[in-house]
Amino acid sequence: MGDSFTIQISSNLINRLAADGDKVKKKTKKPKHKIPHGNDQSQSKAHQKQTAGVSGTPRGSGVAGWPLQPPVFLPVGPPPTVANAELAAIQSTLQESERVVERLQKQEENMVQEVTQRAKELHDKEFKLPYQKPLPCLAEKDACLECYKENVKDPLKCAQVVKSFVDCARKERQQVSSVPD
Repeated sequence: MGDSFTIQISSNLINRLAADGDKVKKKTKKPKHKIPHGNDQSQSKAHQKQTAGVSGTPRGSGVAGWPLQPPVFLPVGPPPTVANAELAAIQSTLQESERVVERLQKQEENMVQEVTQRAKELHDKEFKLPYQKPLPCLAEKDACLECYKENVKDPLKCAQVVKSFVDCARKERQQVSSVPD
């Protein structure tokens, strides 16, 4: 008898049992007993005992058809050994979950680094400008701009520099147009 167990009685169960008792009560009719009209008190007491026994419910019962019983004190919660075993199982599951979370976080960090590295490589490849030829006639252009800055009031002094820039531009245009596609 060292084993302990629990029984849980919910209000839903009590309501269902009470409803079943009402259904039984509706289906079966109770026999009516005639009360003797005499002044004999012993007959009256015997009749009260008899009617209490016939209906199956002593006077003062709470639910129709069910006898009123004293409250039963049940142990609260599962037995200590079961609780300890469940607690240990929960703790081990929790520890395992924490280890899994740590592994996933490390894996996520590695993946973030890898994705960042690959994105940088792709960005460098995509936006890297190919080798471009220097602009043709760049020296003549710079000389022309410099001359205009020095001779703001007399720009005609830069005519020779401008003529050399125009000649250079014409030569480049001719070379580009003569190259077959």
